[in-house]
Amino acid sequence: MANLNDVCKEVLSEVDGAVGCAVVDLNNGLMLASAHNVPYFSQTYIDAVAAAAVEMFRGKNISAVEKLLAAQRGHAVEKSMQEVQMTTAGTYHFMSVVPGKTDSLMVLITTRKANLGMGWAALRRAMVTAAPMCP
Repeated sequence: MANLNDVCKEVLSEVDGAVGCAVVDLNNGLMLASAHNVPYFSQTYIDAVAAAAVEMFRGKNISAVEKLLAAQRGHAVEKSMQEVQMTTAGTYHFMSVVPGKTDSLMVLITTRKANLGMGWAALRRAMVTAAPMCP
């Protein structure tokens, strides 16, 4: 793989029903790479999805829960969210922090016709390739 965009493109080609794949910087919400096959995925839409993903993994409510957990456990709890699978009326969203890169998130969006196991398998394979390229 030459770059993160190529990794995203590869995931799209591997998963039947894949419509988009991206890598997001969890520190600032910037899209590090993306590939999609949906004409209405404008830059504004992509940026909004990236911001929503950051909120799910590093948002103020997550931080508040982590602080409560830290107080109960007696040690710091930070960046505890690792994976999220979300379902909408027409899509599946697979999101996972890139292993060894606590501030990089890889996201795969598929139609509901996609196989959940194939989605996770493709995303996890891609993260191994993507990790050395992520900040």
